[in-house]
Amino acid sequence: MSQNPFPPESEAEDVPSPVSGRGWPAGSGEGAVDADSLSSSPSPTGERGDLSAADIDVAHARQVLEAALLSATEPMQSTELRRMFEPDLGAELVGRLLADIQQEWQGKAVELMRLASGWRFQTRAVLQPYLDRLRQTRAPRYSRAVLETLAIIVYRQPVTRGDIEEIRGVAVSANIINLLETRGWIDTIGHRDTPGRPALFATTRKFLDDLGLRSLTELPPLSSLSDIEGVLDLVDTAESASPSDAP
Repeated sequence: MSQNPFPPESEAEDVPSPVSGRGWPAGSGEGAVDADSLSSSPSPTGERGDLSAADIDVAHARQVLEAALLSATEPMQSTELRRMFEPDLGAELVGRLLADIQQEWQGKAVELMRLASGWRFQTRAVLQPYLDRLRQTRAPRYSRAVLETLAIIVYRQPVTRGDIEEIRGVAVSANIINLLETRGWIDTIGHRDTPGRPALFATTRKFLDDLGLRSLTELPPLSSLSDIEGVLDLVDTAESASPSDAP
């Protein structure tokens, strides 16, 4: 991959990661909030707000965070969540509370996941086949040409249309590029400084969110461009899980 269009996680969000490994929930005791030790912690300021100026009501703060995340239609970053509290709980405490909520929901039908764009509650992937039976219409399935084009962009980004055609050995229809742009999975991030200044394509944060990933490093390794089954399976799963805004 020639360039990662996203900033490192340390720049993307000001909250220390409350999860371990590759974005999966922390182990027992890791990142969990001790309500007894925090209930009497002094507030940063004496301002009036939903929380007591003298004490931090940890249980209440956790409920507020859960309510916001359960009602949100898009992933939420900790900076957004912190705006609900006066006085501000701070990045560290919010991160620990989110980790505690994440641990609390482990093994349930719905889980709290940290994605590229923030935190989101979503149904567990293992339950998706049952939910699919409730649909009135099936999600559209993309052609092999669309998925191969997407895989090339994912692993070789940023790339031009000419790069994709050279790798695939066939012309790339403008409809394929338009389809991926409409889906919100790729975007133009610039132009190559060559004759004609062709557009450079790269994946978006929405692409990572839909696949349930935090960064491109969590994608399956690719030894060669002929071995793209891993990412194609991920895309198929994402399509099944979120058909409402599919083109």
